[in-house]
Amino acid sequence: MSITVRLQELGITLPPPPKAVAAYVPAVVSGRLCFTSGQLPFADGRLLAEGRVGGEVTPEDAYQAARQAALNALSVAAQAAGGVDRLKRVVKVVGFVQSTDDFHGQPQVINGASELFESVFGEAGRHARSAVGTNALPLNAAVEVECIFEIGD
Repeated sequence: MSITVRLQELGITLPPPPKAVAAYVPAVVSGRLCFTSGQLPFADGRLLAEGRVGGEVTPEDAYQAARQAALNALSVAAQAAGGVDRLKRVVKVVGFVQSTDDFHGQPQVINGASELFESVFGEAGRHARSAVGTNALPLNAAVEVECIFEIGD
């Protein structure tokens, strides 16, 4: 089944690829791999969650923000690869969570991205991953997600 069909079945509309907010490109293709820059949880031109998880942002809201950042990563990867159906598998996800010092649920927050990819790609959505807590992220975003995708024929 194509990724396009699977997205439709899930009721997911891929967002337009977000524009870079600084001096970088959103994604780069090298060989059969597509590397995304860190994607913030923009939806309709605004961040879904701002601030620190464990403080002004709940883990549940951060989970949804990680899901949105993953959708944005999928969108920029699709643009760079020549279409979403050219993406064969998710190789790696790195998720950053702006956290209070006493918040240790970063893996559960980044599950918002991981579970989205598994629902879209099936077994090919299972990936290597890092979930990192940090004290600040660009634009005060609660989460940032970057990915590596394998491109098929």
